[in-house]
Amino acid sequence: MVVKIPVPAADRASIEEFVDLHLGHLVDGSAMGSPSIRGGQRAANLALQTFCVRGYSRNRNEVFPVERRAASRLSPYIRHGLLQLREVWDAVEGGPERDVGKFRDELLWQEYARHWYASLGEQTKSALRQQPVDLRTGSGWDRTLSCLDEAVTELETHGWIVNQTRMWLASDWSVRNKQVWTEGEDLFFKHLLDGSRAANRLGWQWTSGVGSSRPYGFSRWQVEKRAPGLCEKCAYQKRCPLEERPTLSGFKSLSPPKNLELFGPTSVRDEGVPKAVWLTAESLGDQDPALSAYPDLPVIFVFDEPLLAKLRLTSKRYVFILEALAEMAQIRSVEIRLGSPSVELKGLPLAVTHAPVPGFQKHAERLKPVRTHPWPWLCHPVLGSVRSFSAWSRKVHQP
Repeated sequence: MVVKIPVPAADRASIEEFVDLHLGHLVDGSAMGSPSIRGGQRAANLALQTFCVRGYSRNRNEVFPVERRAASRLSPYIRHGLLQLREVWDAVEGGPERDVGKFRDELLWQEYARHWYASLGEQTKSALRQQPVDLRTGSGWDRTLSCLDEAVTELETHGWIVNQTRMWLASDWSVRNKQVWTEGEDLFFKHLLDGSRAANRLGWQWTSGVGSSRPYGFSRWQVEKRAPGLCEKCAYQKRCPLEERPTLSGFKSLSPPKNLELFGPTSVRDEGVPKAVWLTAESLGDQDPALSAYPDLPVIFVFDEPLLAKLRLTSKRYVFILEALAEMAQIRSVEIRLGSPSVELKGLPLAVTHAPVPGFQKHAERLKPVRTHPWPWLCHPVLGSVRSFSAWSRKVHQP
C-alpha cells in the first residue's frame, strides 16, 4: 500500500508540526530543528557564499569560544548533496595557499570516506585492527566535566560539533573508558545533521585506533589549548580525571575485508523513459544529476520507515531534510512517501542518481530504475585497497 503524505509549508514551525504528525513514531519527544543550521538549497548556497577560507589552517581546530572557530559548517549540506564536493573545492580557489590546501585536504578526507564506505559497505562495522582490551557496553560521557558536557550539549542541541570535539568525545568513549566504539558511533549518527556511515564511522575507527596506526588520546591539555577558560569553570579544575593522556597499545592488524565495489555506473545507464525522479537523502540538491536532467518530472522522496524505526534519529535530521524538500516543492512537483522504498516505488519507471551506499543498492536492485546517473565524485574511484588515506590519495586522480 502506497503511503503519501502532504509536503509541508517551507517554514520551521510547519515542518516541526509535520514531523510530530507524520513521523513522530520514529523519534523520541517533540520535533525540534537545529537552532543554528537550516536545511534547503538557499541555506546551503548562503553558507558556501559566506564561508571565508582565510585562517582555516590555523583555527580549524578551535572549539571555544565559538568566535574563535574557523570550521566551515558546510558538512550537513555536503553530506546530503545540497553542496557537491567539487563546487566546494572550486569555491575556495584564490584563497591563501596554506588555508586552501588544508581545507581541500579535509574535502579529500570526506571523499576518501565515501570511497571507503562504497568499497566495503557494512563491513565497515568491523574493526581493521583488534583492540588489546575487553570492551564494555557504553554508558555515555561524564557530563560533570565541563569539556564533555559542553560538547555533548552542543551535539544534542544543534546536531553539529566541530571536528576537534568529535575526536574528544570519541577518544573519551573508546580509548579512556574502553567502551564499544560502534555504540558511540551510533550515538553520533543519531544526532549529527551530517551523520553518515562513511565519514562518521571512519572517524570513530581512526580515533579509537581500530582503523589507524594508533588511537587518539584526549586529555586536559587539548581543552586548555582549544577551549581556553573552559577548565576554569569546571568542578574538577584542581583534580581533573583527564589530566593524563590515555594510551592503548597492542593492537593487532586483521585481514582487510574484501571490496564490494558499490561505486556504481561511470556513465548514464539508460533503459527506458522515466516518469518520476527518485530523490534520496544522499543527494537532495539542485545539482543532483537525475533531478537536473528531468526538471519537468515529479520528484518522489521516501522516508524509509523500517530503517528509520531502528535508527531512532533525532528530529533535527528530519527537519533539515524536510526544509530542503519543502523549498523544492515551491518550484516543482514533490511527493513524500512513508514506507520501504522498494514497496512505495514498485512498478514506477524512475530516474535516479546512484548513491554509493549499501541501502540504495539494495532498493535499486529491486526497483530497477530505467535511468541511473553516476554519483558526482570529486575523485573517480579506482579498484584496490582503501585501507589507508595516504595510500588512497596517491592512487586516485585528484582535482
